[in-house]
Amino acid sequence: MKLITSQSIGIEQGDDVLFSDYEDGGVMWTGEGARERRKGLIFGQSFKSAPAVHVTLSMWDMDSAANVRADVTAENVTTTGFDVVFRTWGDTRVARARIRWMAIGEAYHEDDWQLY
Repeated sequence: MKLITSQSIGIEQGDDVLFSDYEDGGVMWTGEGARERRKGLIFGQSFKSAPAVHVTLSMWDMDSAANVRADVTAENVTTTGFDVVFRTWGDTRVARARIRWMAIGEAYHEDDWQLY
């Protein structure tokens, strides 16, 4: 469990296209075996500490002739952003993928101050 001790809680969310590999013959569409796509996302404002980040697929376009396999996660979460990672394997062919994300954590407040 993540305890938030700040008087201010920040919530930021977004919706980002990760890739569209069918347009240019990218590896998610043409490849086989283990594949990974990683995209760094930056928050609009910094959090006081690394927030909890939830990611989910909001759109996927996959070939129906193969098994559908996908894993999406947030990695390297910091106060300023995170990496969203999409993985697939086997004979899965992914044309496009988009993710929706939400970060919740301690936020800065105008009344925050430090002596030094």
